[in-house]
Amino acid sequence: MEASLNIRKVIKHKWFFHGLRIGFAIVAGAILNQFPLYYFESYLYDMRVRARPAHEVSGQIQTVAIDRPTIKELARTPSLRDHVQFLDQIHKDRPKAVIYLVSPMRLEGVREDREEFARVAMSFEHFYVQTQDPVAKGQEKELLMPPPLEHLSVVVGPRTRDSGRLANDGVTRRVVLTYWGGEKTLHFQLAQLVHPEADSKKYRGVFDFNDSDQLLIDYRPAKSYPQTSFLDVIKGNFPQGTFTDRFVFLGIDSETDADDYIQTPYSREVIGMSLLEMHANMLDTILLDSSPVSPPDWVNFVLTSLVVLVITYAVLALKPAIGLATLTLVVVTFCLLSYALFSLFGVILVMIHPLLASFLCYYLLIPYRLIMENRRSWEYFQKNKLLTQVEELKTNFISMMSHDLKTPLARIQGMTEIILGDPKTLSDRQRDAIMTIRQSGQELTRFISSILDLGRVESKEIKLHLTSKDINALLSEIIKKFEYLASTKEISIATNFEPLFSIRIDVELMGQVFSNLIENAIKYSPEKSHITVSTNERDGFVVVEVQDDGLGIPRDELNNIFLKFYRSKDVKTSKIKGSGLGLYLAKYFVELHQGTISVESGVKMGSSFIVELPTGL
Repeated sequence: MEASLNIRKVIKHKWFFHGLRIGFAIVAGAILNQFPLYYFESYLYDMRVRARPAHEVSGQIQTVAIDRPTIKELARTPSLRDHVQFLDQIHKDRPKAVIYLVSPMRLEGVREDREEFARVAMSFEHFYVQTQDPVAKGQEKELLMPPPLEHLSVVVGPRTRDSGRLANDGVTRRVVLTYWGGEKTLHFQLAQLVHPEADSKKYRGVFDFNDSDQLLIDYRPAKSYPQTSFLDVIKGNFPQGTFTDRFVFLGIDSETDADDYIQTPYSREVIGMSLLEMHANMLDTILLDSSPVSPPDWVNFVLTSLVVLVITYAVLALKPAIGLATLTLVVVTFCLLSYALFSLFGVILVMIHPLLASFLCYYLLIPYRLIMENRRSWEYFQKNKLLTQVEELKTNFISMMSHDLKTPLARIQGMTEIILGDPKTLSDRQRDAIMTIRQSGQELTRFISSILDLGRVESKEIKLHLTSKDINALLSEIIKKFEYLASTKEISIATNFEPLFSIRIDVELMGQVFSNLIENAIKYSPEKSHITVSTNERDGFVVVEVQDDGLGIPRDELNNIFLKFYRSKDVKTSKIKGSGLGLYLAKYFVELHQGTISVESGVKMGSSFIVELPTGL
């Protein structure tokens, strides 16, 4: 019952911290999304524009530029008379619409030239003069030009610059469809010549800004639109059909006046893109309905919160190196996802908030983790200090008790030997009792010796005292010592010794190893069985093998028998006593000699323990 309650407490504790992390992620996402950070977001948007493949143009736009060759050839800017000649030339090709980005009022010429210009311009089905500044409803007369140009359509086609509430970097990224309560701009009116039913509210990616419907421009790099020199047109040097059924934009691209150029996501240079190409990009964005689109604000909130949640778990639950790798993976994955969505579908994920969230959370949570780990380290240190003290007390207690027990045990064993050696006849019952006392004393002495050896092993006090010794001679001495124990079970011990050179070993420690193996073989073998002790030399090692016909060891326990205090399940249920330390100490002593000990066994198949000692120690 108590264990069940503890499990429930642990589960509740875990769920509490999971909830805390989720709550932290939601709050962090909500707070970060309160700061638009337009400048940084626009920079990341521009990077995606530059990195993605540019879309094809619609093929419905032709630009004509008053360029440097034109001004150089004419030795001046084109006059009204030159523009009349220009309009006469393109009129033959029957363009869909002609859009003047240059005000006729700024062109040089006499009144007759203006009248001629107005006559030729009015001969086109759709002729527009673009102006930058919008006018309020009811003040449309302010757009009219003075006679004889008053009948020309002057339409607002504003150039936008991101400033103030937006990126504040002067880059042109938007096209205006309508303004001030639904007034249509030049670009939207031109698009309606192709799609009369078009609704400014239904374009992909449309958004409201300052009481106007706007789109992000689907930019192509500079020089993407076909451009003809004004000089070539007035000379008639252009293929027939160049302007047929196309929107013809006329503007300036002389590379002399910065006001004729804009900054774009592709370039921040002073003459990065001409106004002529800007208007072509604006119109194509509407014609193709290809404006990039931004998901709802809640998508940005969810993404930011998810990033915070992942980074929080990575920092608090993973190793520092794995946490940093997770942070890098999250950032790279998010950047690739943002690029893929923009490149393939024109979807603009807000990037700055999730990226900022990932780095802020990482560097804010790292100090917290360091504090917690430092606290844990201090607790571990205190626990380790306490455990060390307890271990020392335990070791001292065991050592003291073992030494104190050895003296009375030695007396008991001495007295039993005296009694057994007394010529005075003992009854069979008395002799059996004395023999039992002696055997129990021997078992207790061996157990105490094992405990003392274990203490020496754990305190690293055991040092090798190497001397040259013939392994065969050492084994013969040990076998002789156990002859009486073997005879009580009518067990025969056979030897198969090959002649060996003496090797350097610690005689006392290796004596304990071989004594333990031979004694175990006798203890766990049935009566009237056989034990074989053999030696040989192989590949620079002396190999000692002790083989018996005993109970055997289950194969699933073979990997555990050299562990401290481990005893086989079958042995635990038998009457055979043992401490579980003999084989542990044997393995330790053999490895001190840079050797190995292994076992081959199976249930009711006997056991074979193999010790290999190097000859060149």
